[in-house]
Amino acid sequence: MLLFKNCELYAPEKKGKKDILIAGNKIVAIADYLELPKGAAGKVIDAEGLRMIPGLIDSHVHIAGAGGEGGPASRTPELQLSHMLEAGVTAVIGCQGTDGMTRSLESVLMKAKGLRQEGVSAWIYTGSYQMPTPTLLGDVGRDIALIDEVIGAGEIAVSDHRSSLPSPQELVRIARHARVGGMLGGKAGIVNIHMGDVRNPFKPLYEAIALSDMKFTQFLPTHCNRNNYIFEDAKNWGKKGYVDITASSYPYFPDYEIKPSKAIVELIKAGVPLEHITMTSDACGSLPDFDENGKLKRLEMGYPKSIFDEMVDAVVSEKMDLQDALKVVTSNVADILWLKDKGRVEVGKDADVVLLDEKYELVHLAAMGTLMVEDRKMLKKGSYEK
Repeated sequence: MLLFKNCELYAPEKKGKKDILIAGNKIVAIADYLELPKGAAGKVIDAEGLRMIPGLIDSHVHIAGAGGEGGPASRTPELQLSHMLEAGVTAVIGCQGTDGMTRSLESVLMKAKGLRQEGVSAWIYTGSYQMPTPTLLGDVGRDIALIDEVIGAGEIAVSDHRSSLPSPQELVRIARHARVGGMLGGKAGIVNIHMGDVRNPFKPLYEAIALSDMKFTQFLPTHCNRNNYIFEDAKNWGKKGYVDITASSYPYFPDYEIKPSKAIVELIKAGVPLEHITMTSDACGSLPDFDENGKLKRLEMGYPKSIFDEMVDAVVSEKMDLQDALKVVTSNVADILWLKDKGRVEVGKDADVVLLDEKYELVHLAAMGTLMVEDRKMLKKGSYEK
């Protein structure tokens, strides 16, 4: 058992000072005062002066590596466990990305299984940029219905020079199959959409919805802060559907990207419901910069800590309430992706908790009830990490 005492709890809603008791991989009690049950073995941590928050959920990570736009040597490496832990991230959703030609979904799936074995939570999207998109069992619906780790399809690329330019009919077909697979498997069955730099980038999604009776919330478009014009369009889309902000690319492309923390505030001011907004890192994905002729100029790589840093900036620099900034990387993600045991510090939920000091620096982290960071020291690293 693990007992945190005297936490200032943000669940993500502010709950005041509480004690939190963890047994196995679940939160079993939250109260003003708790003790370990008589005779029970466990660890007690005095968290006076610390804030407890839910473990962050990063729902767009190239966990098995990605990239390759600059040739074979530009392929990015797999996600390391330590990169999750230093970011306060306890759950990830893996995706394949640009390279659905030389990389495989089997590798993404096995990486998710490996992360689970290392003690954190992981799921994946089936598919990649390309249409028809690769799958594991021959159809996105079958993948979602039959494979535990698969919760949706993506990332399918639209409005991008690297996409297969899917027709509205193709988008409708994949979205319907994902939805039915989700119904059969008890999952969200959502379609994660890579949004590119082409003008009027949401047009393919609007056309797909116009052809069908699908809801806007069947799609989760990402990279919605990559330039000014897509961000303006996202303000309208977000009033009916979801908007995902990419955090890791901002430091590299500040001339045309909207800073993620600022983007969250601006979306809310424009009338986008807070519950429609998520923020992801695109970690281990390549961050390419192309010139006007489509020639690659440079490549960078993202890291999970970007969502933690931008969440903090939303509070410190943009003056958001902590509980609201947290929702973008915790409860909103859990609700949209139907991760029923994630995103909140509540009795019965998975014991994924992070404790921060007054400077928003990570002090303790428990994933699935196991203490992985204690007193700022990382207790566990991934296989082959030194």
